[in-house]
Amino acid sequence: MGLPLHEFSVKAAARFITGRNDMGKIHSIETFGTVDGPGVRFVVFFQGCPMRCQYCHNPDTWLPEDGTDVTADEILAKMERNRAFYKTGGITATGGEPMLQMEFLTELFARAKSLGIHTCLDTSGIMFPGEDGCPKEGAAPDNKAGRMEQIDALLSVTDLVMLDIKHMRPEAHRKLTGHSNENILDFARYLDAMRKPVWIRHVVVPDITYDSKELTELGHFLGTLSNVEKLEVLPYHALGKVKYDNLGINYVLKDTPQLTKEQAKEAERIIRAEMENIS
Repeated sequence: MGLPLHEFSVKAAARFITGRNDMGKIHSIETFGTVDGPGVRFVVFFQGCPMRCQYCHNPDTWLPEDGTDVTADEILAKMERNRAFYKTGGITATGGEPMLQMEFLTELFARAKSLGIHTCLDTSGIMFPGEDGCPKEGAAPDNKAGRMEQIDALLSVTDLVMLDIKHMRPEAHRKLTGHSNENILDFARYLDAMRKPVWIRHVVVPDITYDSKELTELGHFLGTLSNVEKLEVLPYHALGKVKYDNLGINYVLKDTPQLTKEQAKEAERIIRAEMENIS
């Protein structure tokens, strides 16, 4: 599984900082993010995602070829112009799925860390290697040792992971996103083993994840992890539907009602109650 994180960090950072200036595919940048990690964040939206979540707000990030080519230095130069705003925050990589561009993401974070910038990864975890040595779903085959070395390199320069767990049941997750959740849950366990701080995000959708059994299962799973610093229960809304219309994509959840604030509070109560019961 690669070197232990504490042994790997210096080597990983040095390798990805020295002599590299890879190009990455970026969708857009938000210069004043307040909901993508602690403090004020410089948020980089990576282009490309293997997931097809039915409620995705950014379907325009799905296709990798649609992004803009940039270097890590170009991104950080933009951030440096307003560095004072990010003293209590840092840089967040989101998407799309940032881990689809593993080497570029690692270089960006390594360079950010060399400048003393807090790094946050917002990910679905879909790119974590499966038992066969490659991501179970979503990427070209590769040897597991090599993939885990890439994961360890990335984690060595990542301060916080925001992990989006979409559904606890593999088949329901496949229906919702097009993929199983097995390697996503494996990634959560790996982050726990590495003692990497994690914030969990869970979108609650009527008739899909607004279900007491599913919410209890999620709470049970989270209760087995020791590294969860924060839980964010996000109520489903249909504000992204206009993007589907503009792209000519069918919005599957067009008849699904939005979750109320009261329902969101109840969902969070169920999750937390089970977390406390387990821990």
